[in-house]
Amino acid sequence: MAAPGRAAGRRPRPAACRQLHRRPDRVGGSAGVREDTVVRNYAETLFELAERDGGAAGYGDPVAAVAGLMEDRKVIEFFGTPRVSADTKKEALERALGDSVPTMLLRFLTVVVDRGRQRLIPAIMKDFQALLDRHRGIRHMEVTVARELGADEEEALTARLSSATGAQVIPTLRVRPEIIGGIVIREGDTLYDGSLKRQLDAMRRALMATELQGQES
Repeated sequence: MAAPGRAAGRRPRPAACRQLHRRPDRVGGSAGVREDTVVRNYAETLFELAERDGGAAGYGDPVAAVAGLMEDRKVIEFFGTPRVSADTKKEALERALGDSVPTMLLRFLTVVVDRGRQRLIPAIMKDFQALLDRHRGIRHMEVTVARELGADEEEALTARLSSATGAQVIPTLRVRPEIIGGIVIREGDTLYDGSLKRQLDAMRRALMATELQGQES
């Protein structure tokens, strides 16, 4: 016989999922939190669940499959409309994913839908992949350069970044001639600006400050 208040045959949610249900994640207003923080909280919770469920490495392909599914325009419209109930959306997830993803991942997604955060699923999956890559010693960096690099130059840059960080760096190159020279590296919220433009701007500010001090004296 099922315990009072629990549907027969329904397994209880894991502790981390119950905690996720209670976690405040409202966006907007002075009491809210930033949306990227909400996404990161969900991704970290999923990573914790995956580690408990045999290891996060086994979630790489299923998470990528979910991310791909949620990029479809019709799927985005379906999960984004308020005219479709949360229960219907969860049933659609179960039909679409079925046994192709771990049960824990499917449970996690239903919690996200219950919280009305289904539109954040692609971003959550992306953050999870970033956490998994970091766990594997892989770091993704956006590298801005002033001109197109040849294959040998790109390989040498990747090798230098990997050597400096002690990790396998996968750079995404951006070309912006306005930085004049040097490189600008962004990894998540961290920015390193080693561009020639920044150095020239700093030199210009220093010269202006020196001139002002000379005039005041």
